[in-house]
Amino acid sequence: MNAEDWITHLDMAAHPEGGYFKQSFVSPEKISLATHPAERNLFTSIYFLLRSQDISHFHRLKSDELWYFHMGNAVMVHILDAEGNYRAEKLGLDLAGGERPQVLVEKGSIFGSTVDAENTFSLVGCMVSPGFDFADFELLKQAELLQLYPEQEQVIKKLAYE
Repeated sequence: MNAEDWITHLDMAAHPEGGYFKQSFVSPEKISLATHPAERNLFTSIYFLLRSQDISHFHRLKSDELWYFHMGNAVMVHILDAEGNYRAEKLGLDLAGGERPQVLVEKGSIFGSTVDAENTFSLVGCMVSPGFDFADFELLKQAELLQLYPEQEQVIKKLAYE
């Protein structure tokens, strides 16, 4: 199946950061934390599909997000931590080639993703705890990030909205 088949069969929608998603689970348990504006589900999970022509633009969450590789080509998860240090985690199944089947993005980190192989896609799962809510989602712009982290200009210009 190609990317469009997966998008159709999983009933995925365009995500504001880029790519496509479908919520696959919402835990019934609730949690309250000072770091979140209201009660949240204990965790949530989505399918996320990114094609090679797409970019998952830089964004930030108030929760940890754990990525799981399902199929397709490897996806590169680009992360700026709270201090502005950059690292790239390659999510995939080629362990000998440096890929990992799971990647953790710590809460408060700025992150986005790409599929670097041409004419392909990646299907992953993303679990967020405390559960995802768009109230905790912050899409970041180039100008803001360049002011904060000028040493990361190359990756910021690649992954942040203008």
